[in-house]
Amino acid sequence: MSGIVGLINTNGAPVDQTLLQRMTDFMAFRGPDAQEIWCDGHVGLGHTMMRTTTESLHERQPCSLDGKVWITGDARVDGRAELIRKLEVKGRAGLKTATDAELILHAYHVWDEDCVQHLIGDFAFVLWDGWRQRLFGARDHFGVKPFYYAHVASHLIISNTLNCLRIHPGVSDALNDLAVGDFLLWGFNQDLATTSFADIRRLPPAHSLTWSGGSPHLGRYWTPPAGKQIRYTKAGDYVEGFIERLRTAVDDRLRTQRTGVLMSGGLDSTAVAATAHDILSERSTSFDLRAYTVVFDKLIPDQERHYSGLVAQKLGIPIHYLTADDYKLYERWGEPELCTPEPLNEPFAAAVVNDQYRQVAAHCRVALSGYGADPALRGSSSYVPFLMKHLHFGQLLTDMYLQLISHGRLPPLGFRSRVKRWLNKCSWQSPYPVWFTRALEARLDLRARWEELNKEPPPVHPFRPEGYQLTTAPFWPKLFETYDAGVTSTPIEVRHPFFDLRLMIYMLAIPPIPWCINKHLLRVAMRHILPEPVRCRPKAPLAGDPILELLRHRDSHWVDDFNPTQELARYVNRDLIPRLTGKKDPNQMWINMHPLSLNYWLRHRSNYKP
Repeated sequence: MSGIVGLINTNGAPVDQTLLQRMTDFMAFRGPDAQEIWCDGHVGLGHTMMRTTTESLHERQPCSLDGKVWITGDARVDGRAELIRKLEVKGRAGLKTATDAELILHAYHVWDEDCVQHLIGDFAFVLWDGWRQRLFGARDHFGVKPFYYAHVASHLIISNTLNCLRIHPGVSDALNDLAVGDFLLWGFNQDLATTSFADIRRLPPAHSLTWSGGSPHLGRYWTPPAGKQIRYTKAGDYVEGFIERLRTAVDDRLRTQRTGVLMSGGLDSTAVAATAHDILSERSTSFDLRAYTVVFDKLIPDQERHYSGLVAQKLGIPIHYLTADDYKLYERWGEPELCTPEPLNEPFAAAVVNDQYRQVAAHCRVALSGYGADPALRGSSSYVPFLMKHLHFGQLLTDMYLQLISHGRLPPLGFRSRVKRWLNKCSWQSPYPVWFTRALEARLDLRARWEELNKEPPPVHPFRPEGYQLTTAPFWPKLFETYDAGVTSTPIEVRHPFFDLRLMIYMLAIPPIPWCINKHLLRVAMRHILPEPVRCRPKAPLAGDPILELLRHRDSHWVDDFNPTQELARYVNRDLIPRLTGKKDPNQMWINMHPLSLNYWLRHRSNYKP
């Protein structure tokens, strides 16, 4: 949640301390507790502090252990006890009360750049090694924390806040047309290494960045394991292993005084809430855990109020509802807090989420989500063919038996599921839009890119290809960034227990039959913990599309008459955009709203340039 910035003048010129202070102060909204800078000749680091763990109550950054190696970081290190034991074996002492940033420094002193091999959690940090005259930075495994950088002229600029980089006079406002093209096609940039600005790049998840002269060097330090399989002789061991890891993941994210849960009435977020409640109850009889739920009472048929209320009542925790029926399309998109650093296609949800975050921020600084269980516990049509191909008939019979006693029927063998998946893919995939300008389409070869990226990728995981593909999709880092304060402008840190490294590896390694069919593993784990109507509730999308409903209202008809900016004309032929009102196909509706969302962003980004 804290803000970080790093400046290096690669030509050796002294850092402009006034500029560094200005860039640091800009991020005070995400670090209200302290703003500090450190400079040493051509290197400068800045940090804005938001204290979200017990160890950070008296923390100061940038910090150093020896006066030579300095860090600025937005980091929550998980598995602290295990890391401390490993460091103590290497001769490091006095670590029990060390801050997370100090633990990273200790790890760097012991393992150098390989320190990231020993870190788990959510982090984006920059180290300056004065001994080696080297900069080293890293981003966490799943990209929960943002990390941006620009290497322009004789400057290397790094931050976890995109708009902070735009303050630097060496960084231009020129757009990255391919990223804009991706937004118009898919609603987000498909390239994990670029941003919407030509000069600003992203460090992809599970990557490190090193500079010691010349150009920055990027390296991948972790790849999700593919093919690892966990087998137990007892069915109950799978459930116990899952519960143990889920509790550890939630526990590591509860190192704070007050916590909120972004809780729907579905299985995943309620499981996180129940686990958090159980852990906090064991710690103390007095704790502050609250749930926050967005509901619809009129616009669409919605049962989230009912199901989330059942969970809150069973757990005995307060629940705060935000009723979303009366919000309008693109509500408040001209206001500063909704002017995002990059284009965002959330014409309805943006204002709703912003108001919910304000609601949460009035109570706490940390909120938990239920993201991650859906992709990791996705069933697989490849598992049975995999076992048969490798002649694992004993495993197959065992899994079939467990499936039969748990679900009362045998699982699909794979072929019908693959056909169904292909048909579903054809049904949800939007048609290629007709409204691109010919010049842009030809220059970027957008149709070829569309066809290539919409192809079914070759399987990486031998028996869980769907879950592996969904878990590692570029969608997730982009989603995490939309929860970051650099986008929301709200001092809230959202943590995602199901994206805990230890838990995610476990979920992708268990047999999908029966454990990933209808999230059987999670449902068994939540027996006697969640109310039965919630635990047994079928997985279902929102009962209706709020945007489609709003487009039927007369006061939304203006969307078909919007005036394009001059910049939009570089990308889109306005006259070729079909009407949005009265449409029933959500896929066509979504892709044809991308130009309107981009138009809003182009119009207002210059008004709120940092």
